[in-house]
Amino acid sequence: QVQLVESGGGLVQAGGSLRLSCAASGRTFSSDTMGWFRQAPGKEREFVAAMRSGGSTYYADSVKGRFTISRDSAKNTVYLQMNSLKPEDTAVYYCAADLTTAWNIRGPYKYWGQGTQVTVSS
Repeated sequence: QVQLVESGGGLVQAGGSLRLSCAASGRTFSSDTMGWFRQAPGKEREFVAAMRSGGSTYYADSVKGRFTISRDSAKNTVYLQMNSLKPEDTAVYYCAADLTTAWNIRGPYKYWGQGTQVTVSS
């Protein structure tokens, strides 16, 4: 059974940093694209960042220059380093794996985690 488990969320002041982790189990994703999405209260889920197996990275305009996605294939884990956090970054952050359409980095993805809450206070 494939599982994606996010961790590292929490409460942080504006300007602070957090590092999210997503540990995958049940199969290896070293050959797959993995990504991060977020959903704020009352809003639709939105793309944040993704990383292809070859190392190419993609970011939403709203997080470029502040967030960095990385992965450790040996640990089957993907990370999201979030710096210079803003109150508008407050959301539940979801990890996703195994992009089913190679031409659209925003999805759809086959596997999803349960999410981790990130709250940024002003």
